[in-house]
Amino acid sequence: MIWLRPEQAPVGRPAERSRAEITAAAVELADREGLDAVSMRRLAAALGTGAASLYRYVATRDDLLDLMIDRTAGEYRLPVPSGDWQADLLEIAHQARQIMRRHPWLPVLVVTRPTLGPHGTDLLEHLLDVLADHPAEAAHKLEAFAVLNALTALFVQNELAAADPSAQRQSAFLSHVATAGTHPRISALLADPQLERNSRDRFATVLTRALTGVLG
Repeated sequence: MIWLRPEQAPVGRPAERSRAEITAAAVELADREGLDAVSMRRLAAALGTGAASLYRYVATRDDLLDLMIDRTAGEYRLPVPSGDWQADLLEIAHQARQIMRRHPWLPVLVVTRPTLGPHGTDLLEHLLDVLADHPAEAAHKLEAFAVLNALTALFVQNELAAADPSAQRQSAFLSHVATAGTHPRISALLADPQLERNSRDRFATVLTRALTGVLG
């Protein structure tokens, strides 16, 4: 992994930039234009250098993505555990949700290429500290970490998708199906007055239920 390799080659010209500087520029580019915009060529242009020079700092685009993911993990605040593990895990999750909203490209990477670098390791250590007195097995605590990240990413992805016009078209079609009566269970579901009340932000409720189930 890139964090196990020296940042600067022992021979050759002195480094003109740092991984941190390159990573910050890549995150800024992704925030502004999306993850597809992050290429060595585009990043080099943003930094005012040649694409070939970036390979002195990162060997591949995958290295760059790992650095970007871990940089966002440095945005967490990790206070001393309060003794209430559910409240502390929800605090982590709420922060994760805010971070992923700030970086809309992040949720898909959390799901498809979970990465643990220095900042991510600090976050995992904090979660294990929160759960230090919980009787769950160590493997289940690791599962809780994965579930918290993945479920938060899915929530944010759904939130971002809901703003897309295609989501409104899908909702209109579902309403049409319910009105037609060809799918009675869907019709009954959408007619249930509880549905609208329960459709309010369910993030904390769903996440607490999932984490409680994982930890036993």
